[in-house]
Order: sequence, then C-alpha cells, then structure tokens
Amino acid sequence: MEGTVGKGDKPLIELNNIHKIYQMGGESVHANDGISLTICRGEFVAIVGKSGSGKSTLMNIIGALDVPTSGEYFLGGEDVSDMEDDELAQIRNKMIGFIFQQYNLLPKLNLLENVELPLLYAGVPAYERRERAMASLERVGLKEKWKNMPSQLSGGQQQRVSIARALAGSPSLILADEPTGALDSKTSREVLNFLKKLNNEGNTIVMITHDSSIALEAKRVVRIHDGKINFDGDVNEYSAIL
Repeated sequence: MEGTVGKGDKPLIELNNIHKIYQMGGESVHANDGISLTICRGEFVAIVGKSGSGKSTLMNIIGALDVPTSGEYFLGGEDVSDMEDDELAQIRNKMIGFIFQQYNLLPKLNLLENVELPLLYAGVPAYERRERAMASLERVGLKEKWKNMPSQLSGGQQQRVSIARALAGSPSLILADEPTGALDSKTSREVLNFLKKLNNEGNTIVMITHDSSIALEAKRVVRIHDGKINFDGDVNEYSAIL
C-alpha cells in the first residue's frame, strides 16, 4: 500500500524513495528507509507511528526542517531534497504553517504579536501584518483577546493562537505535530474539530501523531513502522484493522 495517491486535485507533497540515515555509536540507523508518499492538495492525512518508528524524522523532512540522506522531495513542485539551510527557511516561511504540541508561543509577546511573527520574517509591511494577524485570530475566535499574553490563556486557547499563527501566512501546507498532545480530551476534541473545519475550507493538513484514535480524525492514514510505510489508505480501512 506504500505510496498511495490521495484524491486531491494535484500533488502538493511528493516523496520518492526517501532515506534518512544517522550515525550513532559507530552504527548506521535508518530512521526513514525508502519512503515514497504522495499527498495531494486539500487532503487531511495523519502520519501515525510509535516512538522510534521514524515518523518524527519524516515530519522534519516534510516540514523542510531537515533534508534526506538520499531520495527526492518535491513540495509544490519544487525540489527541496538538497537545499541549504537558508533556502529551507524560505520554503518553510513561504509554504508551511506549523502547529506544535507545546504551542511554541513567545511569552513576552501578546497574541497579535505572536501571530504576526511569520509575517514579520516574510517581510510583510506592518499594516498588512496587523490586518492579516487580526483576521487569523478572528478565524479561531480569539480576536477580542489580541492584547492578552499567552500565560493568560488556557491550553486550548494557546493552541488556537498557534493555529492562527500557522494560518496567518496563507500556507500551502499546515503541519500539525501532536497538536492535542498537551490537551485534555474535551479540548483535544475542539482542536481536532477545528482542524477538520480548516480542511473542509480547502486547507491541506498533515498531522503527526502516535495515537491511532487521533489518527482516525483524518481522512487518510499513513502508518510508519521501523522507518517504512506499512499502511497507507482511507481512514475507514485503517479503522477496520485496529
């Protein structure tokens, strides 16, 4: 089932025979071992795997945080397989919105300033930055709290600010790394419902998780085991084998 193509209109992510090898204590560790995967625009895909499966390594490659040892990675048709760090930073800022487990909000900035950050790095003028950041906060229902500091919010609200920051740059891809990992079950449900809403609005979402019950919230599941894909299919097919 490896390399199953999704049903979106055209590929956004194309991974061809990706290998990532680390040298540890004189041994070669194959964190990703020949992964081929295509994700189309408009899909909601969960990449699931236990700790040590290679899913975090794959996330780092998809998120242009790292490059493969060998193989090809095309994001939006652009080959990012062997880019230098500054080129990777540009790709991340231009094309990817990140949602992290621990929110990664800067405690000394208010909500508006936190959401503005990727736009600041992208060189967006101040007036436009503010306008886009406020619109993004409005989408997650926190426009009225724009002056608040992160410490004044609940965990769920902080995660919504993190989602607003991811959306502010109008990215091609939203990459969510264990987005409910630090939340209680009720708040997790709210965040997952919001991700579904974003996907229904046309956003491409790739969610990384170790939890199969969370993976079932996506439309397609890719399971990683020992650095390889051992399942890639519709969420209903995945549910049937659990």
